[in-house]
Amino acid sequence: MIITRTPYRISFFGGGTDYYAWYEEHGGDVLSTSINHYNYISCRYLPPFNAEYRNRIVWKILEYPETVDEIQHVAIRAALKHYGVARGVEISNQCDLPARSGLGSSSSFCAGLIKAIYALKGEMISKYGLARETIRLEREILKENGGIQDQIAAVYGGLNHIHINTNGSFSVDPVILSDERRTAFNDKLLLFFTGVSRSSSEIAETQVKSTKSKTAQLTRMQAMVEEAARALSDESADLDDFGRMLHETWTLKRSLTDKISNSLIDDIYKAAMDNGALGGKVLGAGGGGFMLFYVPDGRRRDVKKALRNLIHVPFKFDDQGCQIVMYAPKDYPQSVYEKRDFIHMQQSRHEGILLKP
Repeated sequence: MIITRTPYRISFFGGGTDYYAWYEEHGGDVLSTSINHYNYISCRYLPPFNAEYRNRIVWKILEYPETVDEIQHVAIRAALKHYGVARGVEISNQCDLPARSGLGSSSSFCAGLIKAIYALKGEMISKYGLARETIRLEREILKENGGIQDQIAAVYGGLNHIHINTNGSFSVDPVILSDERRTAFNDKLLLFFTGVSRSSSEIAETQVKSTKSKTAQLTRMQAMVEEAARALSDESADLDDFGRMLHETWTLKRSLTDKISNSLIDDIYKAAMDNGALGGKVLGAGGGGFMLFYVPDGRRRDVKKALRNLIHVPFKFDDQGCQIVMYAPKDYPQSVYEKRDFIHMQQSRHEGILLKP
């Protein structure tokens, strides 16, 4: 059995500059952190002793497909085909938080799946390589719209300034904070679930189409990444400036397309600001999912009371990124699987098992 654990992420600044329509001309910059809520993938070759089914896939439904082509989960089907996994497998997915909610869950899933498949085949992959492979799976093979920050954040983990070059290559610079300042920053962030899940790909497609007409907004959003990173790392700076900058970037973000916000999100945002938050944003592509607020000392209770109808999700920063938390593979010679196929054939014909001396 192989189990991978991949964190979800919170994106603070620069979202939208990681879309190819922008970074291919201007480069991109993103400030984000991974958090201690995870996607887990367990994966193994099916033992040859079970002749009842060839594959077992567990997600929101339970599948017993005979072939890879019959797998209903599109990402699992595409990954197994792309990496040439022909032998029967069992793959199970468990999530700490709901999918399609703005925390990069699809990228966390894909990164963990790819890392598990590499381990299943007895191979290693670097963080850079895993991030590139995850981007390729989502953007090129699955043809999902969106940027490339989620894959990088999920794989690397930590609080980082991600630089994206015009050719799509990238670098990851950790934002260094003292333990005391890091804890103080973490304590000022409140995460709430709106209860609304949505398709980020559809919203991203609209945003890509409007990129050229939003140059001024995206240019400012990109510049704010470095400013926000400095506000965090400078021990003499007022942390509350980070919260005020969040408000500015939210104002810019919601102007990119009318699908990013709606009346529900606007009402939630206003309630938080009226009760002490300095800034906040809807996470991910928008339209629902999770919302983040920066709340100064002494006002957390007020904001939580104002948003008491929403689910508050406490979190801490994660530094580990995508990793294997259990590696105990079992493998059998191909000849054993050929015997398994024979047993399966005999059972399906109700002819019993033919034993030869």
